[in-house]
This record gives sequence, C-alpha cells and structure tokens, in this order.
Amino acid sequence: MNERDPAYLWDIVEAAKELTGFLAGKQFPDLTSDKVLQLAVERELEVIGEAAARVSKEFRDAHPEVPWTRIIAQRNVIAHEYGEIQIELIWAVATERVPELITLLEPLIPPVPEDEA
Repeated sequence: MNERDPAYLWDIVEAAKELTGFLAGKQFPDLTSDKVLQLAVERELEVIGEAAARVSKEFRDAHPEVPWTRIIAQRNVIAHEYGEIQIELIWAVATERVPELITLLEPLIPPVPEDEA
C-alpha cells in the first residue's frame, strides 16, 4: 500500500456517502427533474473516479473485487464526454454500485493512528 492510498480511499468513501445522502428518499424522476441534484451526483462520481485513479496500481491489483477500471471510466465519461452521459446509468451506478463500493472500501481503510486522531 502506497502511503497516500488510505487518503484516496477515504476520499472515495466520503464522496460516496455524500452522494448517497443526496439521493436519500429520492426516486429516478427526482434526478431527471432536478438539475442541481444531477450535477451534484455527477460531481461526486467524478471525485470517486479521480481518487480511484490515484490509488496505487499495487493496491488496485491487490483488490480486484473493486471495479477500479469501471469507476475510473465512469469519471472519464462524466468529465470528458459529458454529451454522452446517460442519466439512467448515472442513477443505476449511484443507487446500486455506490453503496456496494462503500461496503467494499470501508474495511480497507486503516484506522487513524492515535496520535493523529
């Protein structure tokens, strides 16, 4: 594990939790009709993808259960191919995959040392 990996994992989990909070109690029509909500969700997906891309290759290779390539690819579509964004896919990722990602990553984040807490 690279010394920066825990910080990137924490960034991913925090962005995922923010995104999950944004969508709490929401349905798909809420996302399609609320541009601010849509942009907030897309932004958090970008953060997740950017942080995932910064996680060391060694760590990613050691944890193939995490779909690193798909996470990073989703970020690239949002950031660079914004005309290609499919809101249905964003909804599915945000409501199904992001909660799974939190569950996968939380156990991988080492505890903060006592002297830094």
